[in-house]
Amino acid sequence: MDTRQDELKKDLDAAVQARKELGKEFESELVDSFLARIDARLDARVEQRVAERLGGYGPAGAYPPADAYARGGPHGHPGRRRGRFGGAGRMPVLSLVMGVPLSGIAAGTSGFMGLLVCWAGIVGVNFAAVQAEKREERDAKDTARSEWA
Repeated sequence: MDTRQDELKKDLDAAVQARKELGKEFESELVDSFLARIDARLDARVEQRVAERLGGYGPAGAYPPADAYARGGPHGHPGRRRGRFGGAGRMPVLSLVMGVPLSGIAAGTSGFMGLLVCWAGIVGVNFAAVQAEKREERDAKDTARSEWA
């Protein structure tokens, strides 16, 4: 830690000496230059500490993928999972809301047979949505590995 402080002190002394030699007209440029060097040192120090905490992980594997929280969190905890349709209960509600006017249209134009076809389609869409959710969960479990371990 003393070497870092010594280097910082040397940089500050150099900036003060340069200010004495160049005068007040270059003061803002000297201050900006000094602050840029401090900024670079802070960035390097932060990167070093992050690298130490992450151990052997490189920058590519250091962070979880952007959608890790949507798939149940970076640690594999289920948490509140949002599916393709916004959650488990959203698709059935949407089907019922849309099923009422579709039932009226189908029954009005094609009678009972149209009503059966309409509800068969609604059931099919819900079934496909549930199967897609199950497939996504299965695939997530098969490929799940902790990005933080």
